[in-house]
Amino acid sequence: MYQYTIEGGFPAKGTIKASGNKNAALPCLAAALLTNEEVILRNIPEIQDVKVMIEILRYLGADVTRESHGTYRIVTADIKTSEIPSDFAGRIRASILFAGPLLARTGRITLAPPGGDVIGRRRLDTHFLALTGLGARLETDGVYKLVANKLVGDVLFLDEASVTATENAVMAAVLSEGRTTIENAASEPHVQDLCNMLIAMGARITGIGSNILHIDGVKSLKGADFRIGTDFMEVGSLIGLASVTHGEIEIQSAGVEHLKMTRLAFNRLGVHWEHSGDSILVRSGQPMTVVTDFGGMVPKIDDAPWPGFPADLISIMVVVATQAKGTILVHEKMYESRMYFVDRLISMGARIILCDPHRAVVSGPCDLRGSELTSPDVRAGMALLIAALCAQGTSVISNVYQIERGYEDLCGRLQSLGLRVQPRSG
Repeated sequence: MYQYTIEGGFPAKGTIKASGNKNAALPCLAAALLTNEEVILRNIPEIQDVKVMIEILRYLGADVTRESHGTYRIVTADIKTSEIPSDFAGRIRASILFAGPLLARTGRITLAPPGGDVIGRRRLDTHFLALTGLGARLETDGVYKLVANKLVGDVLFLDEASVTATENAVMAAVLSEGRTTIENAASEPHVQDLCNMLIAMGARITGIGSNILHIDGVKSLKGADFRIGTDFMEVGSLIGLASVTHGEIEIQSAGVEHLKMTRLAFNRLGVHWEHSGDSILVRSGQPMTVVTDFGGMVPKIDDAPWPGFPADLISIMVVVATQAKGTILVHEKMYESRMYFVDRLISMGARIILCDPHRAVVSGPCDLRGSELTSPDVRAGMALLIAALCAQGTSVISNVYQIERGYEDLCGRLQSLGLRVQPRSG
């Protein structure tokens, strides 16, 4: 089994360029199926999840060529099959993103249950309610089968502001007949990227960045050349890394416009940064003291749909809180198993009370010590890696495939910041 060996206690120093947004790359890759013309996607992160999506695209009949680092050319003149078997679907949650484009392009899809992070139940109901709302028929018999003779626009009110369900609904709606209105739509930057890519392909979408989208269906889409935005989840991870190792990092192409709520949350832990253009600088020597609420009340960091604090950074904030002076409540509202990784932090010396599956009280600062760890999912795995880098002694993290699903060339980029991380076979 592939592992990382980490020698902690060294500050991160240097300059690093942020990668493309993983959560934008995956739906944009799927959206290439909506046209038989050439699609070029740029700033695609070279990560495991992207590799699996490309494998699925090729299985479906797409010609995918890697033109250069982060740039892919995709042509799907003919779709050979609309079935995604468990060998592919079970490896990645994002396999569900092929439902909308395949349904719009071929009128059918058969999909084995998607895989992905083990962070609790991740319902698919919103996807199917949206697609059946456009005229698809759903059958379930160990696999999910969607069939539609014709997709017709309608008013869709999503029962939750699901990112991937919004993306599936948009991809199906762009080739539907008439107007589709999606209410309670997700509005994250990656949803905006997908919509802007589709507009470049000839789609007609308004309301981008809000929770109400209007899509006027067109008969066909053309090819496009589109650049994916910055991964603000990676940027948040790097900010956390700099703060807990008492290092100094300049992050280039940081996507500053998407860091407003992230900045407020880090400020609550005494972590600040400067920005110039689209670069930010996290300086060393910051006091890292929890800022209490008015009246001296214990503050909290909690996640919420965009533009609220991103759920995928909650794990990182727990680790940062262990190194800040004071007490804070961290409340993760979306997934009932995501906070269980704090047991590993407690074993490293963190002072954390896990109140229930969603809430943890963190008191710091505390000295962490090296430990034997296992990555449970992408974000918790990165959080544990950051904890190991600020701990004293040596740590070993197993199941690092989970981390590399979301972070590009992780060992190499961390080593470039002077950190001691080595991959090895376990």
